[in-house]
Amino acid sequence: MAQRIIIDPMTRIEGHMKIEVEVENGRVKDAWSSGTMVRGWEVLLRDKDPRDAPYIASRVCGVCEGVHAVASAQALDQAFDIDTPEAGRIMRNLFCSGLYMHDHYIQFYVLSALDYLDIMAVAGYKGNDPGLVALRDKIVALVEKRDTSPFTPRYEPDEFSLKDPEVVITLVAHYVKSVELKAKSQKMLNFITGIQPHPNTIIWGGCTATPSREELLQFRDLWEEQLKFVKEVYIPDVVAVGTGPLLPLAKAGLGRAHGNYLCYPMFPQDDPASPTDYTFGGSNHLVKGGAIVGSETNPAQPVDFGKITEAVQYSWYDYPPGISQLHPDAGITRLNVRKDGAYSFIKAPRYGGQPMEVGPLARGLVNQYPELMELIKYGGKAGAVARHFCRAIESRTVGEAGLAWIDRLIELATAGRIVGMKEKPVPNSARGMGAWDAPRGALAHWIDIEDRRIKNYQMVVPSTWNGSPRDEKGVRGIYEESLIGAPVPDIENPINIVRIIRSFDPCMACAIHLIDPETNDIKIYKVF
Repeated sequence: MAQRIIIDPMTRIEGHMKIEVEVENGRVKDAWSSGTMVRGWEVLLRDKDPRDAPYIASRVCGVCEGVHAVASAQALDQAFDIDTPEAGRIMRNLFCSGLYMHDHYIQFYVLSALDYLDIMAVAGYKGNDPGLVALRDKIVALVEKRDTSPFTPRYEPDEFSLKDPEVVITLVAHYVKSVELKAKSQKMLNFITGIQPHPNTIIWGGCTATPSREELLQFRDLWEEQLKFVKEVYIPDVVAVGTGPLLPLAKAGLGRAHGNYLCYPMFPQDDPASPTDYTFGGSNHLVKGGAIVGSETNPAQPVDFGKITEAVQYSWYDYPPGISQLHPDAGITRLNVRKDGAYSFIKAPRYGGQPMEVGPLARGLVNQYPELMELIKYGGKAGAVARHFCRAIESRTVGEAGLAWIDRLIELATAGRIVGMKEKPVPNSARGMGAWDAPRGALAHWIDIEDRRIKNYQMVVPSTWNGSPRDEKGVRGIYEESLIGAPVPDIENPINIVRIIRSFDPCMACAIHLIDPETNDIKIYKVF
């Protein structure tokens, strides 16, 4: 008999979500992913001055907020027919690449690592490193006082959990260091964003910041500290764990979904040769866009934004009678919380009719990250472990590119030529689209301007792609498909479910509810 597990709300993920699975013979047989909080930003933006859009859109998320400001500003760039100046392009790149570095290492150490190690193993540390000894004694003292947050409560360790005291305490020490560096990164980015977490300098036509040469030299010093941590700590930890104790999970492809991947171009390295070449902030993007359909071994094809649609068959939204899906440019946000059969506030985006995984793994496959290709060559597959690999590798890539961008800004500042934006009046009517890959994946904004006001505004965000419910054909979304076949040997300790979902980029903390299918008794297990 199949047993049902309901995790509501899902802990340590971005946003509010419920995961429901059926387990039969120790494996997940079916799954449902539900977005349980309505997003009303498109409704709020209607009839606003278009120039307000980047400020409002940046509030969509407090974790990767800046990329919403950039995508929104790009949509206005296109609608206003503005090509961003060099300094504006570079500062947008620097903000997003700085965000990438700290978002990725925080995701690994703070949000995912506890799924892969036995935190209590630190008590067995016998070394004499003063810092590690102090950390061990601190955690042991907290255990004795029964006050071990944020390390517990959690799921019980399993056969894949790291238990070596030396390894575990080192990872916990890096956990603590990552939090310290995240605070430094926020201060660092203030030089070009004005404020964090919601930037007030990323607008249509570029970026309004005018950092001095002295400020940029400070910025560079802080940047090098971030990059040093990524290269000397973060990447070695991910590689050691992924090719060591977690290699069986990587080889098993734990968390693999449909085999379809999508990413958008980002980090333009050159200005456009002409206005007609202007594409998403410039040209010659550091991270190329592309779509892979059918298998991770298939070649990537150029992105066709005309192939994107959204369905609402199982979402708490309505389309006009006879319409099953719409392109976001003509999208409708009309709520119906009493809709029969619906189970999510997330729509179901599709690309050419296919569900697409977005995020670090998609970028890694489209751009052929060398370490990812080596992992696959080593026997790993496209799944949960590979996502962690891709985050680490792209953190180094954008971090190294950022040094050259900072140096170019220093040159411009020394010459007194930092001009970050262009200005144009609001057109009477226009349409625009902006696209960027957020840390969590493909992000695009569409704007329709009429009578100099926003007539319609639509966003298709990473968690919409990955966390979508079934579409009108009954095809599962990415989270749902990634859980199929996952081993759950202990129904009361379904650790592999959260390992998979959190690999897409988790957040927050709460509780898990297990419902006995025969008695309907609800069992509550606290987790973090």
